[in-house]
Amino acid sequence: MNNLPLGFAYSATYAGIRNVEKDDLALIVTGMAASAAGVFTQNRVQAAPVRLSRRSLERSHGAASAILINAGNANCATRTGDAVALETAKQAARHLRMPATEVLVASTGVIGVELDPAKITSALPRLVEGLSPARFDDVSRAILTTDLRPKTASTQVKLRRGPVHVAGMTKGSGMIHPQMATTLGFVMTDARISAAPLRAILKRGVERSYNRLSVDGDTSTNDTLLLLANGASGIKPEGAELRKVEEAAAAVMEELAKAIARDGEGATKLITIEIDGAASDDAAVRIARAIANSPLVKTAVAGSDPNWGRIICAAGNAGVPFQPSKTDIYLQGVAVCERGLAAPFSEKELTGKLNAPECEIRVKFRGKGRGKARFWTCDFTEGYIRINASYRT
Repeated sequence: MNNLPLGFAYSATYAGIRNVEKDDLALIVTGMAASAAGVFTQNRVQAAPVRLSRRSLERSHGAASAILINAGNANCATRTGDAVALETAKQAARHLRMPATEVLVASTGVIGVELDPAKITSALPRLVEGLSPARFDDVSRAILTTDLRPKTASTQVKLRRGPVHVAGMTKGSGMIHPQMATTLGFVMTDARISAAPLRAILKRGVERSYNRLSVDGDTSTNDTLLLLANGASGIKPEGAELRKVEEAAAAVMEELAKAIARDGEGATKLITIEIDGAASDDAAVRIARAIANSPLVKTAVAGSDPNWGRIICAAGNAGVPFQPSKTDIYLQGVAVCERGLAAPFSEKELTGKLNAPECEIRVKFRGKGRGKARFWTCDFTEGYIRINASYRT
C-alpha cells in the first residue's frame, strides 16, 4: 500500500476467535498520541465495543493511541460484553504503556455469543511484538468476515511545507444500511489536526461516503468509523490546506464505501445512483436511498433487466414530493423514461450494457430544483440468501 501515513504501526494474529485458523485479532498503534474522532451505529442495540469507544473518546477529549479489533465475534448482546471490552482494552493499554482511555476497541462477527477475553489477552504479547509499519495489509485482511476481499484506499496531499498522507481500511459485505457509518472503518493521517476540526472533517466526510451506501437495508449493532490524526508529518494544515486534507480524507472514505458496495454479499454488480434536480439535497438522498434499498430494483439489475418502472416506483416510495411528469430516468447513460413515460430504446442493446460489472442509474427531475445526491449499492442475487441462511453454521 502506497501513501501510508507516518508514525503508525500495524499487527495481526490468530487468537482462536474464528472457527478457522485465520487472523482474527488486529492492532493499529501510533507512536504519538493522536487526535481522534468516531461515528457509531444508530441501531438501538449497540455492541459493548461501541459503548466503550464512544465513552473513551469523551473521557480522553478526542485522543487515541491504539485501536484493538477482533473479528469472528461481535461482542454484542451477551452477559459479559462490557466487561470483556473493558478488560481487553486495559490489557492492551498495559502492554502498550498508555492510558486505557486511549485504546479504542471494535468487534465484528456473530451477535449473541459470549466472547472469552482470554483468547484476546493471551494473544496480546505476540500481537504487540508483531507491530510494524509494513503490516497495514495484514490488518485489512484480519478484520474481514463474509467479505471476499480486503478494502483499502490511500492518497497523498502536497502542501506548502511537504506532503501529508491519508490511508484507510474497512470491512463490510452485509448488514449495511448506515445512518452514520457502516460496519468497521479506520482512517489515519499524519497531518496535525486537533480533535474539534477532526470531528467536523469526519462528519462531513461520512455524509458523502458511508452515509451514501446500502447493501441490504440493515444497520449493524457494531458500526464504527474512526479517524486518527497523529501529526507525525510535522505539518499542521490550516485554511485552504486544511480543506485539501479534508477533501483527501473524504475521497478515501468514498473509495472505501464503494468497495463495500462492490463486495456486497452475493453481489455481482456495483450500482451507482445519481439524483439531480430534487427539491433539496436531503430530498435527493432520500430518493436515492429508496431506490438503493428496493429489492425489485436490485434484482432487476442482477438480471440485466432495464425495468425502469421499478426505479420510478421506488422513488415514489421515498416520501418526497415530486412530479412524475417531470421525471427522466437513465440506465447506463441511456434514456429509458422521459417525463414519467417510456422512452424509445433498444432493449437488447441496453441489456448488453447492463451485463457490465458496474451499473449507473440516473434520475433527473426537470424544473428549478438543485438537490443532488450520489449513492452506492449492489445487486441482489441468490448468493446473498446462501450466505445469510448459514451465517452462524
